[in-house]
Amino acid sequence: MSAQKRLLLVHAHPDDETINNGITMAKYAQEGAKVTLVTCTRGEEGEVLVEELGNLASNRDDKLGEHREIELKNAMKLLGIEDYRFLGAPDKKWRDSGMIGTPQNERSDVFWQANLEEVAQQLVKVILETKPQVLITYDEFGGYGHPDHIKANQVAMKAADLAATQGWKISKIYWNTMPRSVIQNGIEKMKEVGSSFFGAESADDLPFAKPDELVSTVIRGVEFVPQKLEAMKAHATQIAVDGPFFALSNNLGLSVWGDEYYTLVKGEKSEPFDSEGREIDLFAGINL
Repeated sequence: MSAQKRLLLVHAHPDDETINNGITMAKYAQEGAKVTLVTCTRGEEGEVLVEELGNLASNRDDKLGEHREIELKNAMKLLGIEDYRFLGAPDKKWRDSGMIGTPQNERSDVFWQANLEEVAQQLVKVILETKPQVLITYDEFGGYGHPDHIKANQVAMKAADLAATQGWKISKIYWNTMPRSVIQNGIEKMKEVGSSFFGAESADDLPFAKPDELVSTVIRGVEFVPQKLEAMKAHATQIAVDGPFFALSNNLGLSVWGDEYYTLVKGEKSEPFDSEGREIDLFAGINL
């Protein structure tokens, strides 16, 4: 294995990777890092935002998962990512779990119901193959409580531990973080123009808003914002161009998407730091 920087991202559904890490993925890929994306489900239970594709929904033709595979392929091309795969493919497939308390969540084939050890071993295979120095996934709450996000965190953390006993130790693990101050600023700017961000009056109304002090690391890449926005548009069934995400861009400018925030949960925080003492490189401190 070469001394190349190698980054692994573990996400629940197609589109999660672009919203959370589009800048990070595009930036490191352009710099020559090996970026691998593992998506745990195909997002079969997602809401279809394109009216003419409404028949794809799980309660109709149940073809949304297949369509979202295509959306992911198109988004990855826009971000410059060549290595993207579904967990367990081609032999195993776990279905989108829907939300806790729904009939979909009780199905035996959904990701939430899968055996943790079995699923983690599938990710171990990817880790031992790609040998990432850095892993990115969600926090223990999955960002906002979706069971597939929570399970993705559990699988990623379990697989990292298992891989360390089988020949590869990941140097640094990060969880996606969205600082409260950034969200609050967005909400206030939206209010000024008579709009709203998911109908929230305050960042405290949104479950994915996290205390600023949790941010250990920020990746800046405003030059990659056009790529990120185009990749978001590629996920057309899930992200409406006239919805809250693009409204943020219209009202705050493109730079609102130029920073992506992380909490370092394994490994040492290392220089270089920004003016607020946050890391500005996921690979800082790693001996390549």
